[in-house]
Amino acid sequence: MSYRVELQASGEFINAMGSHPRGRVIFTGDGWVAFNLEGSDRKPANTEEDRASLMKTLVAYVGRYRIEGNQWVTSVETAWAPEWVGTEQRRNVTITGDIAEVVTPWRKMPNWAKNQMSRSIIKFTRA
Repeated sequence: MSYRVELQASGEFINAMGSHPRGRVIFTGDGWVAFNLEGSDRKPANTEEDRASLMKTLVAYVGRYRIEGNQWVTSVETAWAPEWVGTEQRRNVTITGDIAEVVTPWRKMPNWAKNQMSRSIIKFTRA
């Protein structure tokens, strides 16, 4: 798995999830998707500040999904970020062999690059 975040204004890539993020996306035959991504080198929290900081290296949501052309669209029912609940999340997907490259639209993420437009480029390997 790889995860890169591109800032729209500068074209710069930031290492939002570290060098070795881990995660899964699971699609069920009856139309559900569960997405979980966490940054590398996360450590258990010792303080409330540590616990709050861990939220910067987590993306997780669950919902019903549908496919539209080369996009996977999720109607989010639960999420690590409450502002995502009740939204639709669109992802462009390109599959080459066992690799799926997933690209988000430009958006403002609650975790990083405050008030800047960014997009994520994620590569998953089929399990």
